[in-house]
Amino acid sequence: MWTAIFLGLALAGIASALYLFNRFAKFGYVKRLAGESRIKRLLLADGSVIALGLVIWFTLNAMNAVVCLIHLVIFWLLCDGIGALVNKIRKKRPKHYIAGCFALVITTAYMCFGWYSAHNIVITDYSLTTDKDTEPLRIVQISDSHLGSGSALSAQKFEKCIDEINALCPDIVVITGDYVDDSTERSQMLMGCKALSKLETTAGVYFVWGNHDSGYSSAEERGWTAGELKENLEDNGVTVLEDDWVSTGKGYTVVGRKDRSQGAESAESIIGSVDADEYIIVLDHQPHDYDELAAAGADLVLSGHTHGGQLIPVLRAGELFGVNDATYGLERRRNTDFIVSSGIGCWSLRFKTGCVSEIVVIDVDPTENS
Repeated sequence: MWTAIFLGLALAGIASALYLFNRFAKFGYVKRLAGESRIKRLLLADGSVIALGLVIWFTLNAMNAVVCLIHLVIFWLLCDGIGALVNKIRKKRPKHYIAGCFALVITTAYMCFGWYSAHNIVITDYSLTTDKDTEPLRIVQISDSHLGSGSALSAQKFEKCIDEINALCPDIVVITGDYVDDSTERSQMLMGCKALSKLETTAGVYFVWGNHDSGYSSAEERGWTAGELKENLEDNGVTVLEDDWVSTGKGYTVVGRKDRSQGAESAESIIGSVDADEYIIVLDHQPHDYDELAAAGADLVLSGHTHGGQLIPVLRAGELFGVNDATYGLERRRNTDFIVSSGIGCWSLRFKTGCVSEIVVIDVDPTENS
């Protein structure tokens, strides 16, 4: 699916550039500087688009440059359409290319909103109940931080989030994958692991692997191995769960599945060995196998991976392609609650227009009948 997405982005980027070459040629400054020369006009228009793309490319990266240009084209098409309708009603063309100006302003404002949504972390609360014999439990979920100096969330910034997380008074903290990224520097990985040692809980910190934690790059490219990540997590008080489980007391068990990319065992084979009277919390990075997890007896399943859909109009593309069972939020199937977090950080893309960056807080309380 990702190959198709990247190919689609590349083709859309080329088409966007060609469209923008034509649109920029309509601006007054291009006409004034080029005079009657069609070649100069094309060069000035093309140069303006290329310069804009290069500025975003070198400031962020190539993918973000393509995403910004695609958004610009979408808003430009809308502005051109509205402009044409207004001109038809007024039966008069404006002296200046107003539609193009509006497109630039609206796109800039919209992408600034997307930048803010990606970099501003909010608290999202869920309240659940259970009829099992448990005590109240507060879970704080961290997902998809993708720590790195070039990421939306650096290890230094995450370290500043620790006090905010501790202020939530969690019983347990769970990290549902992609804590780091393929491009995370060794120093960022080490700092990120050390930051977790400052978490204050009553029943522990639990980690499961995401597809980027184990990584697609070689150890030589990353400068560290997945084994070193695991070792540093454990040295800083984090329990790494790999198709196994831990009873936390108070009637709760935390089950951690390997990531789908690692060939996780079936939900039934892992959960089947857990006391069914316990409230079973499953950590599974990718939101899939929902029916299997519900049938196996999970009470709560926590995932990430989707980044909440990240961008409009992508959003639920993973569900449409059958890759994910859900994209964001709370869903209940049979007797199981499923929560997918949009994540505390971002992957390569530095904008979120369809969701926010979040820390998730889940309060589980026994019913009066338990």
